[in-house]
Amino acid sequence: MASLKDLRDRIGSVKATQKITSAMKMVAAAKLRRAQEAAEQARPYAERMERMLASLGASVRGTPGAPPLLAGTGSDQRHLIVLATADRGLCGGFNANLVRRARQLIGQLRGDGKDVKVLCVGRKGRDAIRREFGSLIIDTIEGVGRRAVEFNEADAIGERLRAMFENGEYDVCTLIYAKFKSAISSEVQAQQLIPAPVPDADEATDLGGAVYEYEPSEEAILADLLPRNVSVQIYRALLENAASEHGARMAAMDNATRNAGERINGLTLTYNRTRQAMITNELIEIISGAEAL
Repeated sequence: MASLKDLRDRIGSVKATQKITSAMKMVAAAKLRRAQEAAEQARPYAERMERMLASLGASVRGTPGAPPLLAGTGSDQRHLIVLATADRGLCGGFNANLVRRARQLIGQLRGDGKDVKVLCVGRKGRDAIRREFGSLIIDTIEGVGRRAVEFNEADAIGERLRAMFENGEYDVCTLIYAKFKSAISSEVQAQQLIPAPVPDADEATDLGGAVYEYEPSEEAILADLLPRNVSVQIYRALLENAASEHGARMAAMDNATRNAGERINGLTLTYNRTRQAMITNELIEIISGAEAL
């Protein structure tokens, strides 16, 4: 049986942990509000750009003047997976869900005989897959959105992806991130960035009967918008990731705070029972000694 001093130390330790988890919960809640607003404000622009590119791309797909970011290389042998996770833990299953999806995609592509490379945005993703797929990791980008996600950070990643594509280092690029749904829920997405996905012609040209003429040409517009779209989609994904991470951390710290409270109650009950048992034993010894005299 633990001594009273040991129980007091354990109660004090759990109380200190509870204060930390409670503070982390409040910090995550404050950051979540700002991150959620930023993610929701970025969605309409990114989604509208996707629709515009889909409409334009359907009309020029397969033509000799189609931009490489739309037409691709003509092959899908070499794949680059951009795994966006957090740099820190203590956020529930946020990182684990993203890593699980990355493992599934890597296993599926390698099972089909494809060559796979992984670019990690966030330290936790690299740490999770390094043992199993360490040879596939080409680099890790850390510190993105340390204070707040900025577009220049996303643009730097997009510029690197475009340069790698132009150098022939991969054929298809897929971004894995978590789409924010609520403070306790997010949905893992695997979005193809390069080449830009183009839906079927009937779906892409469904513009309510309107006929559009573009100036300059459709090819010129796509040549300007496609590189920008890569950065915009990465920026949207990083904002969604930030909101999902803060929401997951807030929920995890709330659970940890409640669990610490239950643990404190249990240890306090054990401490009181142990103390009462020791007092009872001392009284019995005193009474027995008095009767012996």
